[in-house]
Amino acid sequence: MKLLIVRLSAMGDVIHALPLAASAAAAGETVGWVVELAFAGLLEGNPHCARLFVADTKSWRRRPLTPGTLRGIRALRRQMRAFAPDHTLDVQGLWKSAWIARMAGASVAGFAAGERREGSSAVLGHVLVTPAPDVRHIVDRNLALLCAVGIPAAVRAPDAAYLLARPSATADAFVASLPRPFAVFHPGAGREDKTWGEERLARLAQQLSERCSLHPVISWGPGDEARAERLAALLPGASRPPLLDFPGLARLYSSSRLFVGGDTGPLHLADALSVPTLALFGPTDPQRNGPYRERRGVVAEMSGVTDAEVAKVAETMIRPL
Repeated sequence: MKLLIVRLSAMGDVIHALPLAASAAAAGETVGWVVELAFAGLLEGNPHCARLFVADTKSWRRRPLTPGTLRGIRALRRQMRAFAPDHTLDVQGLWKSAWIARMAGASVAGFAAGERREGSSAVLGHVLVTPAPDVRHIVDRNLALLCAVGIPAAVRAPDAAYLLARPSATADAFVASLPRPFAVFHPGAGREDKTWGEERLARLAQQLSERCSLHPVISWGPGDEARAERLAALLPGASRPPLLDFPGLARLYSSSRLFVGGDTGPLHLADALSVPTLALFGPTDPQRNGPYRERRGVVAEMSGVTDAEVAKVAETMIRPL
C-alpha cells in the first residue's frame, strides 16, 4: 500500500506532519511526500519517506501559463501518478494543496471545510475529516487524517533526528568554535506579533549568561537578518552563525543547552530534536501550535510576563550536562 502526503510548507508545519510519515511507515505503507522546493531539504534523508516530490508553486504562481510552469506541473502529475498512491492526504487545506492532491489520482482525505484555512477547497476532497473537539494540537489533528484512511497513529511526536546524519561542514566548524555551554536565541518569526522583541531577548540572554554561564548564540534564517543584527548589537559578545541549511541548523540546535524563540519553524525543529525549548507565545495558541515533545517551557502570554518570570522558566528548562 502507498500513501502520499501533501504538506507543501512551511518549516514548522512540515515538522508537525512528520508523525504522519512515521506512523504510515510503521504500518507498512510506502510513503511519498509532496513539498515546496524551499522545504525539500527538511525532508531529505527522512527514513520514513520513500519518495519526495517537489512542487515549485511559488515559481508557478509568478509565471502562470508559461511553458516552464506547464512543464513543471505536468512533470509533477506524471511522477505522482507513477507513484500510484492508494490514498492521498491533503494536510495543508489550501486550494493549491487540494489541487495537487487531486492530481495524484487517488482518493483524497483532508479536513472538512470548517477546519481549513481555505474552506471552499474541501470540494476537491473525497474523505472530509473533522477532528474531535478535544483534539487541540495540530500534530494530533493531522493524525486524525490517518485514521480516516485506516492507518493507526503509532507515532505521535515529531522526530527530526535524521537530519543529524546529513553532513554540514559549515555548521560543524561553527559549533566547534563556540564557548560551552551555550543557548540559542531566535529573534525572528513569520509575523511581527509572534516576536518577543530583541531588547527583551537580549536581557534574558544576559541574565542566563551571568547566572548560568550560557554563551548566547543568535539563530537566524532568510528574512530574519534585521532582527538578528539588532540582537547582535545588543549582545556584543554573542556568536552569530553563517546562513545554515536544515542539517546545519539541526547540528547547532542539538548541541545547545536551551533554545529560545517564538512560534516559528526553528522552535519546532529544536523541539523535534528533543532540545529544551523556551517557547514564547502570545497571539497564537500554544495548545494548538506549541512544542509537542516538551511543553513545560511554554510562556503563553509573552507580552504580559516580567523578565524575571521568563528567566525563571528558562532556568528550569536548561539541559543538564
